[in-house]
Amino acid sequence: MSERSSDNMCERFVRKVARRTSRRSLLSKLGTALVAAPIFPLLPVSRAGAATPDRPLTDFERNAQTEDPNRCDYWRHCAIDGIICGCCGGGPHTCPPGSEPSPTAWVGTCLNPDDGRHYLIAYRDCCGKSVCTPTGSDCRCNETDRDLPVYRPQSNNDIIWCFGNSSMAYHCSTAAIVGVAG
Repeated sequence: MSERSSDNMCERFVRKVARRTSRRSLLSKLGTALVAAPIFPLLPVSRAGAATPDRPLTDFERNAQTEDPNRCDYWRHCAIDGIICGCCGGGPHTCPPGSEPSPTAWVGTCLNPDDGRHYLIAYRDCCGKSVCTPTGSDCRCNETDRDLPVYRPQSNNDIIWCFGNSSMAYHCSTAAIVGVAG
């Protein structure tokens, strides 16, 4: 195909489009495309293929136990940072008497070794009393399994989450199951 014939073909195509389309219509369609293009990654699509179930286990996941929720190596505590409320008179998801749960929480995804499923865990600080001083040595935890930097605060465990309460005093931390992840 010669250069002249391809020029002629392009010219015919452009003239045909120009006869059928106004400038405003063309600019309108181009503007719509430019505005809509960034939204396409946000559309709901199946991300099942993106999950990597065969990823290697972390050190915490390999050594996690399911018997004693008042130890740092309990499977729900994969991203906890603080004192376990179960050692202070509370439970895995309840604050001890005299303290109140923070209105916000950080989250983690922990593997339950009994069923092999990942669960979304909401870690919530209990506030309003002075720091709990548990007798057990394994009640003060700083687990950083898949911890993310502070630019993702909802997944960072280094923040005292008592803001929004009547008192900013930290007492202990809970680990409530929110649901199955993925």
